[in-house]
Amino acid sequence: MSSWAVILAGGVGSRFWPLSTPQRPKQLLPLVGETPLLAETLERLRPLVPAERTLVLTNASLIPAVGALAADIPRENLIAEPRPAGTAAALAWAATEIERRDGPEALMTCVHADWAIGDPEAFRRALRTAASVAAKEGALVTVGVVPTRPDPGFGYIQPAESVGDHAFRVARFAEKPDRATAERMVREGYLWNSGIFVWRVGDFLDEVRAHTPEVAPALRASAGRLERFFAATRAVSVDVGVLERSDRVLVIPGDFGWDDVGTWAALRRVRAGDAAGNAASGAVHALEASGNVVHAEGNAVVLYGVSNLVVVTRDGLTLVTTVDRSADLKTLIDSLPPHLRDRP
Repeated sequence: MSSWAVILAGGVGSRFWPLSTPQRPKQLLPLVGETPLLAETLERLRPLVPAERTLVLTNASLIPAVGALAADIPRENLIAEPRPAGTAAALAWAATEIERRDGPEALMTCVHADWAIGDPEAFRRALRTAASVAAKEGALVTVGVVPTRPDPGFGYIQPAESVGDHAFRVARFAEKPDRATAERMVREGYLWNSGIFVWRVGDFLDEVRAHTPEVAPALRASAGRLERFFAATRAVSVDVGVLERSDRVLVIPGDFGWDDVGTWAALRRVRAGDAAGNAASGAVHALEASGNVVHAEGNAVVLYGVSNLVVVTRDGLTLVTTVDRSADLKTLIDSLPPHLRDRP
């Protein structure tokens, strides 16, 4: 039974404006370490899955940049999504492609390109366990991350009874809660819904055909044509469209320093900070300053007596906001004149 990896690397990462742009989105940027997030993802998976069995799904406009960054991935493994159609459609198409090349028994591990992983070896151990459970049980397996804090920004999974091999049935999926509910969920043993999935492609496609009317008709009608498939789908996440409707879903707990690099504020958790908790990149000098996130590209930044700010400089443009407000940059971006908003 061969294993494949599917990496979701679409999107423009608007919450990392002005550093992230449609031409240079966050998955192609070195936001956590010295290498781009997508390159870090590929490196983490390389001991498990060879390049020739790794698929990367991304925006059509990013194929040249992704190809340059992931030079060892065969060109036919870079799949250009014609339009955003949700993760259910993206993963269903990837599964059909793997089934076409390798049959329905092939195992498929699904990850996103914009995560931080503190312990890559523990991450790989969790994926190996998930693959073993998926093969043995014929299940759709998700890796639920053991929470380190009650975070309202994540979805949650409630484990039910154990089925052995560190796996549990799923009692329910919970959307992003308020803080009080998140605190209760952590106390009660809920797991973060990480978006890490492992299954045999035939099992997954069976569940899509049975439970996902937003995608299943497009599978039948597309005749293996990418553009026709994406044109016929309706957008839905794989969580809502497949996993919440299936009775074949299992969860295994994972504890490997996972974090979703979703906003500037997240960099305080995943970047190495200084003694005052400042997460800085570039030429930055801070005095009596704490808890700030700074990205200095092309200019030096000096902080004095300030806390909990986000400061980003790039090509003559400087953004200054608070850590709290940095999670909602869409309001700001929508208000900007085009010559500022649409800088390449």
